[in-house]
Amino acid sequence: MTAPLITLVTGGNKGIGREIAAQLARLGHTVVIGARSLERGEETAAELRADGGEVSAVALDVTDAASVAAAAEHVAEAHGRLDALVNNAGISHQPGADFAGQLPRSADVDHVRAVFETNVFGVITVTSAFLPLLRRSASPRIVNVSSSAGSLAAISDFGNTDPIALGYVPSKTALTAVTMMYARDLAAEGILVNAVCPGFVATDLNGHRGLLTPAEGARSAVTMATIAADGPTGTFTDVNGPVAW
Repeated sequence: MTAPLITLVTGGNKGIGREIAAQLARLGHTVVIGARSLERGEETAAELRADGGEVSAVALDVTDAASVAAAAEHVAEAHGRLDALVNNAGISHQPGADFAGQLPRSADVDHVRAVFETNVFGVITVTSAFLPLLRRSASPRIVNVSSSAGSLAAISDFGNTDPIALGYVPSKTALTAVTMMYARDLAAEGILVNAVCPGFVATDLNGHRGLLTPAEGARSAVTMATIAADGPTGTFTDVNGPVAW
């Protein structure tokens, strides 16, 4: 009998992350939910276990290297390897703030820096910490949840009505570029690294103004987390196919 695939989903206790965890659990993955609050992570894991999934939680703050290292050690002790890493955790702005602090004409640099700490540096920190476990997998995959909002084609369009956000939008541009660097560097090891755009999903990140449900938004990440060992790497896609950069 084939052993279940082990998957870690950061920011997996709510929104798109929760749905990614739920869908992968239904596909038979053993899912570990990474959450800043272990209590909230455990609550979500218990809900998904009640639905029949093999799901647990680990405390994981992507902006805290010690927290990330402890989470990696926990997964190593509990499972011995990692087959898929879904870097889903992300923020649009600091808690209690809004996009106003990200207007270039009046930018709050600390606000911008905080967004990059989660959306870019957090992904690098987590990926670096879990690479040793991914190397123990027969078909390792990394999926980074980016956004077409960071597409250079989109942000150079002056008719674009998306918010002008010096933190969030460029952080997603950077995340897609970071994805490609990992894809090229790890290709020889057979580690598949891809970026996905979930679409405009109704979550806390946008005040639930999105047009898609979290379940719909999870589909692109789930697809890339379950591709075959000879699947693509270095791509940026949504449910409709390639996203223009």
